[in-house]
Amino acid sequence: MPARFDPVRDCFHDLLASGRESGAGLTVWYDGQPVLDLVGGSRTADGPSGRPWRPDTLVNVYSVSKPVAALCLLLLVDRGRVDLDSPVERYWPEFRTPATVRQVLSHTAGLPAFPVPRPAAAITDWALLAGDLAAADPEWPPGSLAGEHAWTYGHLVGELVRRVDGRGVGRFLADEIAGPWRLDLGFGLTATDQRRCADLRYGDPQWPSRKLGEPGSLRARAMGNPAGGLDLAVLNSTLWRGAEMPAVNLHASAAGLGRLYAGLLAGGVLDGVRLFSPGLVDEATRVQYDGPDLVLERRVRWTLGMQWEPDGSWGMGGLGGSSAWADPERGYALAYVTAQLAEHDRVDELAEALHSVL
Repeated sequence: MPARFDPVRDCFHDLLASGRESGAGLTVWYDGQPVLDLVGGSRTADGPSGRPWRPDTLVNVYSVSKPVAALCLLLLVDRGRVDLDSPVERYWPEFRTPATVRQVLSHTAGLPAFPVPRPAAAITDWALLAGDLAAADPEWPPGSLAGEHAWTYGHLVGELVRRVDGRGVGRFLADEIAGPWRLDLGFGLTATDQRRCADLRYGDPQWPSRKLGEPGSLRARAMGNPAGGLDLAVLNSTLWRGAEMPAVNLHASAAGLGRLYAGLLAGGVLDGVRLFSPGLVDEATRVQYDGPDLVLERRVRWTLGMQWEPDGSWGMGGLGGSSAWADPERGYALAYVTAQLAEHDRVDELAEALHSVL
């Protein structure tokens, strides 16, 4: 690894040494090549005595999942099988909300929360949750406002994939994207892959209550149903790891996410394998909505599945600290995955260190 990037490596190790990080991976590609691939800490919550984090360790990355789910649908758009500006009803006849595919992808469809309270066990019942969304009334006129479709995004996108292609989003991802680009990530893990998973842990015991917000608020409804999405007993279970909740339960290595964003940064081609046309990548990373987000309660610039930042980078951060993005201006792709659920200050510091050497 080039000595030029030593400050980033030092920052990563400092996070572990200080206790601010307990288990994580970091991958950086620059100028089309991998320049950093770091892991450290433990896969389990019992500290240094636990199982060490390995390059092939998988961890739940929360909303870093969303662009990956979106890319499955966007691949069908690129192949001419789905039209971005057609109503969802064209592909999913039972769907009542008058939203387009573009509005679903850009978090403006008005369905940020599942409408019927469901227990944690419902995460394994795809048909039940997709049916709930098909029958739901939107929270706002589609296209007029945005609100991160926190738990619902994966079922909206994934059901469109299933209706058009016939495969579920987990199988589609494995066959059409992760396989050809050799990405170590997936939805609905096998028993073998589950044995590679890191156990999530709270950096602060009050973390779940802070994230949900006020009871009954749109944010609480969007993130609290089905139940269990912030409960370690659920998150670290075979139930969660084996289910497909594509908005929030991608399990990935840093290397897998880093390769994905490197391929997108290169215009849709990686190691000579083209998956996406340059035009599709341009459209997918263009700002579709710029304004207040009613769930995140701040201004957000949504692309077709990602957030766009003022410096021109695009990607997604996940609840708890994981993050992955590409920065076309500086020419790099970065993926940081963590098991310690806390704020994003850790990856912010790593990015600052990287920018200082670029």
